[in-house]
Formats: sequence, C-alpha cells, structure tokens
Amino acid sequence: MNASDGGAEDVSFFTPRILIPFLLVSLIWGSTWIVIKDQITEIPPLWSITYRFIAASAAMFAIVAIRKQPFLLDRRGQFWAICLGISQFMLNFNFVYRAEFYVTSGLVAVMFALLMVPNAILGRIFLGQRINAPFVIGSLIAMAGIAMLFVQEYRIASTGPGAIFIGVAFTAGGILAASVANVLQATDGPKRYPILTLLAWSMLWGMLANATLAVLTAGPPVVEPRLGYFAGLLYLGMIGSAVTFPLYFAMLREIGAARAAYSSVLVPIVAMALSTVFEGYRWSGLAAGGAALALIGLLIAMRARRARVPRLQG
Repeated sequence: MNASDGGAEDVSFFTPRILIPFLLVSLIWGSTWIVIKDQITEIPPLWSITYRFIAASAAMFAIVAIRKQPFLLDRRGQFWAICLGISQFMLNFNFVYRAEFYVTSGLVAVMFALLMVPNAILGRIFLGQRINAPFVIGSLIAMAGIAMLFVQEYRIASTGPGAIFIGVAFTAGGILAASVANVLQATDGPKRYPILTLLAWSMLWGMLANATLAVLTAGPPVVEPRLGYFAGLLYLGMIGSAVTFPLYFAMLREIGAARAAYSSVLVPIVAMALSTVFEGYRWSGLAAGGAALALIGLLIAMRARRARVPRLQG
C-alpha cells in the first residue's frame, strides 16, 4: 500500500522491527480460535469475553507500570479509549464469539482474512492512504486463496445453510467493528497518546461495557469450574490480547491499516495447521491451493512500499 500515517519515511515490511511482530501476532492469533471455541461451551459469550478482558486489562496496566508509562489519560484520551474499547473489545469480540455458535472456528478465521479490504477502504477515506497496483494485485490473489479456503470450510461444516448465513453475518459484523477500531487508532487523535496506556484503558472500558451488557442480557456472572477453561482465559487475556494488541497497533501506526491486516491472511493458515496437529484436520487439494495462493498474494502485497503523502488531521 502506498500510504502514510503522517509523512514518515518509507518503511519496508521486511525490516525485523515490522516482520517479527507481524509473524508473532499471526502465530498467536492463529492459535486463539481453538481456545475461543472451548470458551463458549457452557458459559454465555458475554461473560467469557468479560473475564478475558479482566485478565487482559490487568496485564496491560502491569505492562504500563513496568515500562514506566503514564497511567492516566486526559478527557480527550479517555474518549478515544472508550471508542476503541467499544469497537474493538466489545463489538468485535461479541460478534466473533457468537459467530462460533453457528459455524466452525476455521470458517470464522478464514472470513476474518478479509479484514484487509475494509481496512484499505477506510484507510483511504479517513487517512488518505493510497492503494497502488502491487497491493491490489497481491490482495486479489490472496482473496482468491481465501475464497478457496472458504469453500473448503463450507463443505466440511456440519451446520445447515441457515446457521452458516447467521454465522457469516456475525463474522461480517466483527470484521467491520475491528476495521473501524484499526483505522480509528491510526488517526491523529489517538496517536497523541502512549499506545500501552491507551490500550490498557480501552480494554478496561471494553470489559466494563461487556460486563454491563452481560448482566442485562445473560444474568449474573457464571463460571465453568474447569482448569482448561481458566487456562484458556489466561491465554486469551494475557497472550492473545495483552501481548498481541500492542504489537499489532504499533504496526498499524507504522505501516498502515491495510498492510497490518495481512496478519489476518496468515491466521487461518496457522489455525488450520494447528488443527491438523491437535484436531486431526485433513488438508484437501483445495485447502492447500488456497493457502498457497494466500501466501503468494501476501508476499506481493507486502512488497508495496509507503509513499510520502501529506499528513491528514483526524
């Protein structure tokens, strides 16, 4: 993508400070889909999400303290934190958790690879980030691969067409909410604040919003007294949230929303690779071809460099 988040110099995707976080985020988020599926077997999704972000926000504030970052935000900073908390840590996760009631985690992961599309469109509209030919070509190739993976997951899904339609609708809602948060935090307003502090407060506000909605719609808190459930919560909260979101949001600010969203192209491939090991997933020719196309498209699109464009005020 030819994009700029403020007239910064060109940044190569393949520099270690970008590539290493990109791969780490992709690997971790690729592992979370199996864990999420286990989190909604007995407990209402809203409570599982609330517990996840109790752990995540506590971990984020601990990181803020360790890194000696400021704890407090001014009124404008809290406004941005609330916006990010609602869009990223409430709406996005509620849509995703509910989608997994209706379709397989693999299908949700594959659909989320399309996050690059609204990120690119919204980034163009609100951040002035340009879209060049290599990015478009790479994205089209990757989307063809994603479509092949989608067809494969659709074929093996055990639910009927009606349930799949509902699951796809919930997933689309999650993609849109995540994209809004991705682009929002890259605007000039949120970028004025330390990313760790902003994320800590965003997760706290998201947790409080989830807890409020859970009480109103699902009733009092309930907990599944199972070691695997608590282990999953800690993994999703600390590793899947407190470790990954600072890395991902830092990438967003440096390489743009569309290119950072290409982690979502690797995520379903990682998820299916882990499913091969732990769930006995069998790769078909269609799935293998789709994964290969997605990776080829990723490499082509990632070679597109950012161009200098004037800073936009947000």
